[in-house]
Amino acid sequence: MSCGGKAAALRLFDAHCHLQDRRISAVAPQLICTAIDSGVLRFAVNGVSENDWHIVKQMGEQYPSVIPCFGLHPWYVEDRSPEWLASLKELLAITPSAAVGEIGLDKGSHGKNIDFSEQGEVFRQQLELARELERPVSIHCVRAFGELLEIMQLSGPFPAGVILHSFMGSAEMVSEFTKLGSYFSFSGFFTSMKKEKAKKVLKSVPIERILFESDAPDALPQSNIDSSLLLMVDNPMVLGHQSREGLTKEELNHPANIRTVLNYVAALLEVSEEELAEASYQNAVRLFSYPGSKLLCM
Repeated sequence: MSCGGKAAALRLFDAHCHLQDRRISAVAPQLICTAIDSGVLRFAVNGVSENDWHIVKQMGEQYPSVIPCFGLHPWYVEDRSPEWLASLKELLAITPSAAVGEIGLDKGSHGKNIDFSEQGEVFRQQLELARELERPVSIHCVRAFGELLEIMQLSGPFPAGVILHSFMGSAEMVSEFTKLGSYFSFSGFFTSMKKEKAKKVLKSVPIERILFESDAPDALPQSNIDSSLLLMVDNPMVLGHQSREGLTKEELNHPANIRTVLNYVAALLEVSEEELAEASYQNAVRLFSYPGSKLLCM
């Protein structure tokens, strides 16, 4: 894709996003171009259910900058078909450029309504598949880090790498996850964490394990960030949500906002944006350079 903008000063890698999401898929070409012009050069696009895996595969074929990832998200485990695992294995077999994700565990406001033992079984099966195929895996975890660590310790380590996406866990657990092959990916959600806790978490993560992501169309950086610096998705077709005042337009995150998260994290770590951007970019390139990866062909 030719986007025509000037080369950005910094190189960034969106380690986890959902450009196939129906709220933004219609404007994905424009989002990719704008993000590339801002320095976000690659996008790991994560499928979440059997219903969107084919869209992610198509995006991976259409855009050189898109790394496809296929997985069954914990929110959708109850909707899976009897053939879901066989379908996932086949899709990964015919798509050597693909990683695994998004998979995980969730005890949050949404996940608490989904049988946790069922979540755990689906998660284990996919985690073992990623290890068997020697591909990185992107993990969603909400209020279940103890259980996540236990399962990973039983199944791991993971030489191909694990992405703890939109990481909001504790500093105390970082070293144990690191031993198992984990990388820690920070999104706009991280800007909502109390600064002292956020700084403690960041100080515990080795710089060679830091990643950045947009999680677009979600994870818009919070109000403590200067909103004038943020890019919103400009699409009249995006879905709105009902409020007391009537139908309002949903504020959707743009992959280019990774730059805002980078700025926030660099300030907390007291390092330059340039140093952190390049380190995180190289970390992502290393992680996504498995046999069959697009990155080995470029």
